[in-house]
Amino acid sequence: MLVSARPGVSRDDLLKTLRAVRDEVFNLRAGSGAPNAYQWFLSYVDWTNNAVRMLSNLISTADLDKLVLTREYGLLISGSNIMAGTDGARTVNGLVSVALDQRVVAFDDAIKELDAQIKRWSSSELLVLPDSSFYINHPDKLAEADFDTLIGARGHPICILVPMVVIDELDRLKDSSSDRHVRWRAGHTLGVIDGLFQSTTGVARLRPQEPAVPATEHTARGEVTLELLYDPPGHIRLAINDDEIIDRAVAIQPLANRDVTLITYDTGQSTRARKAGLKAVKLTKGIGDVPGQPPSPPKQAAGRHDTPTS
Repeated sequence: MLVSARPGVSRDDLLKTLRAVRDEVFNLRAGSGAPNAYQWFLSYVDWTNNAVRMLSNLISTADLDKLVLTREYGLLISGSNIMAGTDGARTVNGLVSVALDQRVVAFDDAIKELDAQIKRWSSSELLVLPDSSFYINHPDKLAEADFDTLIGARGHPICILVPMVVIDELDRLKDSSSDRHVRWRAGHTLGVIDGLFQSTTGVARLRPQEPAVPATEHTARGEVTLELLYDPPGHIRLAINDDEIIDRAVAIQPLANRDVTLITYDTGQSTRARKAGLKAVKLTKGIGDVPGQPPSPPKQAAGRHDTPTS
């Protein structure tokens, strides 16, 4: 499983703490220092309490339940009043042994996944997550969009993050929207993404770095790649898709140790993003002329960079 670090948590501190808690439960599994089954059970409870204390401020409540406060732990606690006798010693030994074995495996898996993600997100590209409104409303289609200009970082490599919830939203729009333009843009975007990931499940290149042009004042645009953010095993999506998109971006930031910039046309989404600690680029599009007034000259879409709020 891949744990979700709380906002502001250092990825290195989290990995170090997971390893420390894992070593404690690994040593406890050997049963050293426990004169009887009930004392071994109490040692398991002590480890659990210490693990909760060390991890509760670092990972989500759901991850803490999966790693430490498991269903098996609850069953053992509920039956603790009958464990002091000698008749149940063999049963207690078996239950605690299985519980500790499972905790070691779970922590080993979490450490392996976190370490792999840290290595994956240790590159230098800027991380950008457009929501569904961008793919539908931006004047330029995905392959033509100038992300360098949109986020004000021309020349830097950029990685476009695409959560699976966005893919599912676009799938729904291409099939059910009453707006022909929306259906076309959703289908076109999905076609581009599907083409890029025909031969890889990792990072796909959307646009290579442009060659520098001598004697010009313009910085060449950097490489743009795409990465699909698959739902982790056992992940339960939030009920509102916009919240799920922000949650996935927030989960990436501690692992990447740098900002994720959300691009959206929705005011509510950009406000929620800033509140969650993300950078946001709020794009606008024309809403038409004031009723009864002469037509005004056309305006291009404009972007505004919003910074996180505390």
